[in-house]
Amino acid sequence: MSRSARVERKTAETSVRVALDLDGGEVSISTGLGFFDHMLHALAKHGGFGLELSCDGDLLVDDHHTVEDTALVLGSALDQALGERRGITRFGSAYAPLDEALARAVADLSGRPFAQIDLGLRNPALGTVQSQNLAHFFQSLAMAGRLALHVDVLRGENDHHRAEAAFKATALALRQACRAEGGTEIPSTKGVL
Repeated sequence: MSRSARVERKTAETSVRVALDLDGGEVSISTGLGFFDHMLHALAKHGGFGLELSCDGDLLVDDHHTVEDTALVLGSALDQALGERRGITRFGSAYAPLDEALARAVADLSGRPFAQIDLGLRNPALGTVQSQNLAHFFQSLAMAGRLALHVDVLRGENDHHRAEAAFKATALALRQACRAEGGTEIPSTKGVL
């Protein structure tokens, strides 16, 4: 059974295209925001996902629409690729260090969107991405992907390290939660996710 999805979204602010394969493949990312591309590449690589993602956004305004809409489309692709969520692990948790930084992510592919994000970034921007938009990325991903996501950076002095550790921890938690365990059971006492 294919665990992949293709999603496109065009608005007056952005044009986003995502092809996601939960079971691996090539990774190709282009949003016009170098730091954001770096974070998305880490998410795909450590999540074990195949990901082709492009976004043409209104970067002359700022980075907000590009980051938000990319998260919404990626979350929608994740939701579609999971289908009824039969035979998946459902829950995932992980810690990821990057030098002095340490992040924790916990995911539940419950079908009920919720996000609690604390990156503790000190600088207003990383590259051309406003720090506040990185937390907003995780929130938007959780809403569109219909998952509960908790991401906390527990320590770290360098904001680049803090952000990257958060993306890597999230990738590892999602990899675990999306894992196909076999069978056709929906992992819920309710019988539906």
